[in-house]
Amino acid sequence: MTKVSVDVARQWAVEIFARHATAGAAVSVATALVAAEADGLKGHGLSRMPTYVGMLQSGKIDGQAQPSPRRIKPGTLLIDAACGFAYPAIDMACAALPDMVRACGIALAGISRSNHAGAVGHHVERLAAQGLIAIFVANTPEAIAPWGGSKAVFGTNPIAFAAPLPGRPPIVIDLALSKVARGTIVQAKQKGERIPEGWALDAQGRPTTDADAALAGTMVAMGEAKGAALALMVEVLAAALVGSHLSMQASSFLDEKGAPPQTGQCLIAIDPESLGHGRFGASMTELAAAIESQPGARLPGQRRLELRRRAAIDGIEIPAALVARFGALPN
Repeated sequence: MTKVSVDVARQWAVEIFARHATAGAAVSVATALVAAEADGLKGHGLSRMPTYVGMLQSGKIDGQAQPSPRRIKPGTLLIDAACGFAYPAIDMACAALPDMVRACGIALAGISRSNHAGAVGHHVERLAAQGLIAIFVANTPEAIAPWGGSKAVFGTNPIAFAAPLPGRPPIVIDLALSKVARGTIVQAKQKGERIPEGWALDAQGRPTTDADAALAGTMVAMGEAKGAALALMVEVLAAALVGSHLSMQASSFLDEKGAPPQTGQCLIAIDPESLGHGRFGASMTELAAAIESQPGARLPGQRRLELRRRAAIDGIEIPAALVARFGALPN
């Protein structure tokens, strides 16, 4: 491992992606991956670099793509990611939504022909830091079977939610609808580790602790039938609503094989002052206090914030395998 500052890690990643993509896309992707790494979300961090570069080289991701926005109605925006990275299109949505929300009270941005959206909590956190409530959903390549079925139809279909908290960082909830994120199993595969039983099923529908067999099979839904129902909800919002591929039509995020996955995302922003009662901030403070006053309880996202603070001071570790593959880090 090589430990470097967050800024140096980001500069290094930008230089790598700039070999294959536009300058804007390189900055957007590097920023997202390094931010995930700093928050301890390694399955969405620098471990994604080899796959992303492979997808760029094969054309599964178009590194020259430019996201294209289209304002449909005053409160809706559709962005075509053009089979490029998801991150530039998400950046565009996050930049546009605050003005739309100020005019409409609530606004929605859909993203079509997209790709892996990374640590989805970061997208809603940006909007909550501007005083907005935000919800983000994304569909991903097939991984979860409908409850009672045996063939994958839904992806792990993550959901993120963030709300501003007066005088403090926003509350951020970020979860995949499988028992664990698929990236966690990818990370176990890369390390040659087994996974706990109950996370996944193999291609024959049997419980497995083998990461390769899990990736070839299906993920177990969080909350079983309830999780599968939520995955269906995400499929409607992120795929059917925005006109992207359904999960069962999308190619894998995990390799360079096949056509672009063309998955979708949906980002909804709400102005908490738009209902006119003026009590939102006080209610949030009271709610947070009720949670934190209980021994052992904490607000979601606190561990990530602590890891982020630590990374800002101590830096982050870059695996030697990545340095060997992509080149030395800047001085």
